[in-house]
Amino acid sequence: MSVYDAIEIDSLQGGPANLSQYRGQAVLIVNVASKCGLTPQYAGLERLHEQYAKRGFTVLGVPCNQFMGQEPGTSQEIAEFCSATYGVTFPMTEKVEVNGDARHALYERLVPTADAEGHTGDIRWNFEKFLISADGEVVARFSPQTEPDAPELVSAVEANLPTA
Repeated sequence: MSVYDAIEIDSLQGGPANLSQYRGQAVLIVNVASKCGLTPQYAGLERLHEQYAKRGFTVLGVPCNQFMGQEPGTSQEIAEFCSATYGVTFPMTEKVEVNGDARHALYERLVPTADAEGHTGDIRWNFEKFLISADGEVVARFSPQTEPDAPELVSAVEANLPTA
């Protein structure tokens, strides 16, 4: 089943954002937080988004407050912080749970995918990344410490851009 099939999540600005709107694009899904040591990755994620957006790619930020309460803000506070501090223009979803009994359906679909070290299952920390192909398949998982401009991440994005 494609990640784009029947998974709905609200956008940070409110209202539903059915993931099917991304069908035909490559998407990097990242659980994000505003008060984390990895928060500066927002800048690299925005650069990646800007670099490949015209070629059918987007970053999708998914705020999560499950890791030491590092995303405590309201939707409005998160949106303002990301825009003002890092110039974020990529889409963001509502704040969700990525682990545990209340794990969002999107993450139920993502977490079985292994990263380069073979890790599957629970999200380990903020800024864990999943690359989704244009047809909605989870094609790669990257650890939270993998920077958005890391060669392995950039090459995976480039390999999964939709063909013209």
